[in-house]
Amino acid sequence: MLNTPQNHKNLNDLDNIDDIGDDHVGSQAETPLRADAFEMDDELKMELIAKHFKEIMHVLGMDLTDDSLKGTPARVAKMYVKEVFSGLNPENKPQPKLFENKYKYDQMLVEKDITFYSHCEHHFVPIYGKAHVAYISSGKVIGLSKINRIVQYYSKRPQVQERLTVQIAEELKKVLETEDVAVVMDASHMCVSSRGVGDTNSRTGTSYFGGKFNDDATRREFLNYVNTPSKD
Repeated sequence: MLNTPQNHKNLNDLDNIDDIGDDHVGSQAETPLRADAFEMDDELKMELIAKHFKEIMHVLGMDLTDDSLKGTPARVAKMYVKEVFSGLNPENKPQPKLFENKYKYDQMLVEKDITFYSHCEHHFVPIYGKAHVAYISSGKVIGLSKINRIVQYYSKRPQVQERLTVQIAEELKKVLETEDVAVVMDASHMCVSSRGVGDTNSRTGTSYFGGKFNDDATRREFLNYVNTPSKD
């Protein structure tokens, strides 16, 4: 089991770390990963995560002989590697195919209300909400489900919402071979609602507008569509 540290961190230092997390500081546009992040296979990662999570539960005082708890470390490990953080692994990255725009459709295409679930990288608690994406074809189109897959891929990693928005937009620009891409995200952050300030009503909005979406009329058309309530 974990050894008790001989020298505890100053509690004021821990408070400062907490404040920085609440301010949602982001370090860079790319997800911070070590160069050797994928040298270890998934099975070994799950084995090690389960071991360390078992230690965390022990430190918290949980009885790991209880039938309800003894399988928790392995379940958490599998969830982290295979599900909620599977977007860290480039092997899981969607490989969408483009098709000729045979209909000669030259207006914006909007995919709205894409539900996403992510995790705040400061506290490892959920971020969840809706993504709204639009693009104007440069001569190629993409299957609608592939847009959803791109959103889900970048969501399934520790994130800050600003970075997530940019990563989705940049990937769509690359895949669609166009600068004419827009992304709007509206989300709830459990690090705000379930801890810290405890605000259960606030939501966070982020946006990215590229190419023609920097034109006021085009951007307004997109936002008007996004803000129009969907009919059942």
